[in-house]
Amino acid sequence: MLLIYKQRNVDIIIRLKQAARQIGLGLFLTQPLSSLANESQLIYSSDSIHASQLVAEILTANPQMEVVQAVWEASATKSASESAWADPQFRYTMAPLTIGSNETSYGQRFELSQKISWPGKLRLRGEVADHQAHAQYENIAAVKLMLASMAKSLFADWYFIYRSIEINKVNQDLFDEFRHSAVTRYGAGLASKQDALRADVERNLLKHQAIVLRREQQTILARINTLLNRPPDAFIPPPHSLAEIKSLPELKGLRIRALQSRPELKVMIATIDASRAQVELAELEYYPDFNVSAGYNSLWENEDKRFTVGVGVNLPLWQAKRNAAEKEAQAKVKQARWRKTELEAKINEELQIAYVRVEESLHVLKLYREQLTPLADADLNAARADYQAGKSDFLTLISSEKNRMQTQLQTEQAMADTYRRFAELEYAVGSIEAISLDEQLRGIQP
Repeated sequence: MLLIYKQRNVDIIIRLKQAARQIGLGLFLTQPLSSLANESQLIYSSDSIHASQLVAEILTANPQMEVVQAVWEASATKSASESAWADPQFRYTMAPLTIGSNETSYGQRFELSQKISWPGKLRLRGEVADHQAHAQYENIAAVKLMLASMAKSLFADWYFIYRSIEINKVNQDLFDEFRHSAVTRYGAGLASKQDALRADVERNLLKHQAIVLRREQQTILARINTLLNRPPDAFIPPPHSLAEIKSLPELKGLRIRALQSRPELKVMIATIDASRAQVELAELEYYPDFNVSAGYNSLWENEDKRFTVGVGVNLPLWQAKRNAAEKEAQAKVKQARWRKTELEAKINEELQIAYVRVEESLHVLKLYREQLTPLADADLNAARADYQAGKSDFLTLISSEKNRMQTQLQTEQAMADTYRRFAELEYAVGSIEAISLDEQLRGIQP
């Protein structure tokens, strides 16, 4: 069971790193959470916590949400500065030797000038900034989707560890009952003392397993509290039961939904739009900018010549740098388009894998609930009756009980795996809310 937990944790970390690379948020894995926000103070009033409640609280308390929100707010203000006119220039010149001169009047010159970009340049600079800001906005949804998926996966772990502890306690009590029965039969001369000793051994093994489970419970608690930006040992209520998953929507409809909903794709679309605007801007850089000016020059003796107006242009003679800038912008458009194509293929792959894993989990869960668990219960009841009647030995009874306990654990593991894999399917589709995917597919025509 510990190996299952370790492998699951490795899977979560790998998926987290992959998602961070896709949305350009390496900070998520490198920034200390405690340094980003004040500790969240959460008070639980109920006896248990639902998965949807944990998701909502993590999305509210996790500091990474504030980080990406701040990144978007910073990028959203860039458009105004990129599309704004340059500041006007004021220039003052004087002839110092004319100060206090009796032979000539004081000489000075004023000039006010304004740079005017070629029509369309400022607009395109603003569009580039707007599209880049929109990409950052979609990053917020990408982080939210990732945190929601992690929260659901950890909730499944929280559920399974609690059920494992409960099953362990029930089976400790059951071995106490077996020991009492063995002692009674030993006193009546119907069984050997070894039966009671074997019951003690099995019960002590369960006590040791309970210690291991409690330690693992603290590990999961620390992981959940880290996402909640709380102390690792802060209290979290026991989990409510996991939602039942009866059936799955059609895979074809889910593919359509995923290509419409995944925020990483929306980031790529915004990046492509920004690159296209950059190409148009690079094409306009072949055209000159203007500079208009007005001034007054008292150095001219003729007063009619003192007031001046003028216009200037830069001469875009050196075309090599402009050609290079245009080719660079075109290459970035091509790069972004191929990255979008690659991402679409990756999303379809994730969706296919997640879908078949949910199908497998549903099959395994049904197998344990409808066949293996009833068989294990029947086997234990038969072994108990045979032992009481003296028709079988104590080892058979212990074997039947251990088999039933393992079946109980595997049933709960199948339940947790089904919920966790359905959360992975929701992530692949781009669903944040912990609701049925059927509701989100209404109105979508495959």
